[in-house]
Amino acid sequence: MQLRDLYTGIIFFLLLSVSYSGYSQNFVRNPSFENFINCPVKLGNLELDVEDWRMPTLGSTDYFNGCSEAMGTPKNFNGQQPADFGEGYVGLYMYAPNDYREYLQATLITTLKKGEHYSISFYVSLAERSDFAVKEFGIRFTEFPVQVETSQVLSSMHFSKLKGDTSNQLEIKYSKFYSDEIEWIKLTQEFVANGTENYLIIGNFKNNKRTQKFQTKRKITKGSYYYLDMVSVYETNSEDAILTSENQESFKIDSLHVFKDVHFDFNRSIPRNSHQRELNSLVAYMKEHTKLKIAITGYTDNVGSNSFNKILSLKRAEEVAHYLINNGIDESRIEYAGLGSVKPIADNTTDAGRLLNRRVEFILKE
Repeated sequence: MQLRDLYTGIIFFLLLSVSYSGYSQNFVRNPSFENFINCPVKLGNLELDVEDWRMPTLGSTDYFNGCSEAMGTPKNFNGQQPADFGEGYVGLYMYAPNDYREYLQATLITTLKKGEHYSISFYVSLAERSDFAVKEFGIRFTEFPVQVETSQVLSSMHFSKLKGDTSNQLEIKYSKFYSDEIEWIKLTQEFVANGTENYLIIGNFKNNKRTQKFQTKRKITKGSYYYLDMVSVYETNSEDAILTSENQESFKIDSLHVFKDVHFDFNRSIPRNSHQRELNSLVAYMKEHTKLKIAITGYTDNVGSNSFNKILSLKRAEEVAHYLINNGIDESRIEYAGLGSVKPIADNTTDAGRLLNRRVEFILKE
């Protein structure tokens, strides 16, 4: 089985046009970069490979997809990062020598309404080969598409010379630096529309001197490269307006699913953080589909004896099973097992790879 086949379980079809009562439409086309024209084979080919996304400058934003060997997921030239929403995501430099920058530009489904409240969100993860982490991501909404002949910072000076309104600019700041190389971090910002927002640009609009950065390594790249996925713009005028990821996900029956946000520290059976998005989504799905049963399997990395790893992997599977039971799923619908260090999905010679191998998988069945 190819590695990418492990990540095809989650089906998400409510991303583009959900508009019934209680939910709000996502105004971003192809929000998780799943619709592609060509399977990517080289760097900087986003415009030729991905539907509905463009590069507003000469910076060469990259596209990754599990269909590719050269530009694949989870392993690629800048590190390892499983796709959390299908098989595709993009990569871009938020900081690099000589003020080099890369950006993403999307066409919104419709013009945003003047005075209405909206929320923009997307997920990011720092690539392992990055020397720096940054503290903020910039967003610009424009009336007309942007195309500037520069490979450096897309600055306020550039926007001031463009046709149409370019005044709606946002910045998502974080109390820490976005330095997680394993987890996807969700960035969210609310705003009020000017009524001229037709296009969306994401990137770093500050030069190197003004960019808040933190040095994480000392290598030769001297850059800050981020993977980015699942871009959403929603109207937020009602409490139930945002369609959360818990509502978006569905699970394919009789297929293998790997938890993407449930990871374990070395020699531990308790998940390493409290972010339980997928577990909550799974609970909701099983409550809705009461005839389904689940088979859970835990794994470890290759450090330690086989006997110890089998016990540890069983405890990890048991931890997930107890989470489901404690949240209302009958234990008669749940079975679990531990298989130790067999069937690794990542390179056990790196810290990041071993963390990915310390995982839990599951299969839903009738």
